[in-house]
Amino acid sequence: QLFKVIQLNEQEKKETVDDVVEDGNIVDMISTLLHSQSQAHVFHWQTKSQSSFAEHTALGTYYDEIVELIDGIVEGYQGKNDLLTGYKTIKIVDYKSTEQLITYFKGLDDNIEKNRKSVKESFIQNQIDTVQELIYSTLYKLRFLK
Repeated sequence: QLFKVIQLNEQEKKETVDDVVEDGNIVDMISTLLHSQSQAHVFHWQTKSQSSFAEHTALGTYYDEIVELIDGIVEGYQGKNDLLTGYKTIKIVDYKSTEQLITYFKGLDDNIEKNRKSVKESFIQNQIDTVQELIYSTLYKLRFLK
């Protein structure tokens, strides 16, 4: 009997750890996306290259639109599952160059690709696709509109 209880306790611990890891992935993605709004806003204020108006506009569009998209993902996820907790903060960095912006947004997309696997619901996957659409639209503007 004691062996069965120990086995059940170990199984419950494993399920709890798996649940935390799964939630941790979406929490990492959401934390990074929340940070991206503030980071894009700072980049927006600090643009100074020859193509600064195109960068300024692209970044302004991004930070204006991302918050509503994040809100939809979180509310949909929490409505279907449970409240997300354990958000992290990320340090804001100063603007250096257009190349830095391009690298930043590509890294943002990499984070989404890595963490979206923790989301099973197709309607939330569709919302994540919309975030990626915004990222790639921003990248297009940063790379080709000078």
